[in-house]
Amino acid sequence: MKTIEISVMNPKEDLARVVVLARRIDGGESLSEAVPKLNFASLKQLFSAITEKRMELIRFVAAREGLNTRQLAQALSRDYKNVYKDVRELCEYGLLEKDEKGGVNAPYDQIVIRAGLRDTQAA
Repeated sequence: MKTIEISVMNPKEDLARVVVLARRIDGGESLSEAVPKLNFASLKQLFSAITEKRMELIRFVAAREGLNTRQLAQALSRDYKNVYKDVRELCEYGLLEKDEKGGVNAPYDQIVIRAGLRDTQAA
């Protein structure tokens, strides 16, 4: 099952995590295949990027891959312009992909969303 992990993470924490990984790689350590990650700095950013309508669109595409944007808009009874915008932005996040014929596909089988309750830097 191909999974992507979406997290709410303080940008400083995110940078520190990347630096640690880079040092491990530079030191010759072979890292296991990592789960793709998409990080947001706040819940507000996450919920503005991954709205309920967009999650519905991702789920619909995962079940019916290959439809173009117009077909998706018709099937979901949504305005074409809004679906077009959602597909474009979800492609930018890597949560959807378009093939050479304009068909939309979902590259992941599962999306895991994580948001911590405590500030890890204070611990």
